[in-house]
Amino acid sequence: MQVRKEQELSDIQTQVFDILVSYDVEENNRRKQHASKRLLEARRAIERRREEKELSPFIDNDSWFDEE
Repeated sequence: MQVRKEQELSDIQTQVFDILVSYDVEENNRRKQHASKRLLEARRAIERRREEKELSPFIDNDSWFDEE
């Protein structure tokens, strides 16, 4: 919707324009939230993997439940 500066907008046109702009803003926020969530999940997965790798030498799965 292209609007010229010298053109007066009716109330309905202004409302429609505001709705379109707010929809775009909301959609952009949803995309950002989704991307942030995916990034956080990826970070957590990387942290879990590093922790498992770091602790794996100390954990012997074969003798974990064996009594000494």
